[in-house]
Amino acid sequence: MKVGTLALQGDFREHLAVVEGLGHDGFEIRTPDELARVDALIIPGGESTTIGRLATIYGLMDPIRERIAAGMPVLGTCAGMIFLASGTTGVDQPQLGVLDVIVERNAFGRQVESFEADLRVVGLAEPMRAVFIRAPWIAKVGGDVEVLATVVDPGGGGDHPVVVRQDRILATSFHPELTDDDRLHAILIDLAEER
Repeated sequence: MKVGTLALQGDFREHLAVVEGLGHDGFEIRTPDELARVDALIIPGGESTTIGRLATIYGLMDPIRERIAAGMPVLGTCAGMIFLASGTTGVDQPQLGVLDVIVERNAFGRQVESFEADLRVVGLAEPMRAVFIRAPWIAKVGGDVEVLATVVDPGGGGDHPVVVRQDRILATSFHPELTDDDRLHAILIDLAEER
């Protein structure tokens, strides 16, 4: 499969390494023509406002929306999840609006409050080690969105969704590319192969 990683900002190289480790072709995506050549897309972590602004400048907003509407599988991690979402609890920013969730940016705190946790993810036999760096959580989930994993709010506010799926859109609050666990990337590739 040909898997693209939005390469405007953030840790796209790490995602490409995972894709290639799974035996597939990884491509950096910066233009609509490059996007048109891939079977699936990864939107990496980074800074979501910057990713949105650069995607607007590069003319990628509508082409990404159109490819997702046509069934292209996509994985958004951390800032990528925010970029996919329909809104945030904070100020407006450029978003694709294709994932029916409202996200709270930096919900777990600042950089010094980053952490790791073992998550039980629906559909995975063994727990997944998750690296949360200035991570968001999902504050509101739409009716067509399946929650696959949650994390307990360290401040005592209950459980918050951190892995969700809506049709062929998979999104996480954390950085799966920073561990040796490639199962979420494999799910993305499986979704592309099913198409």
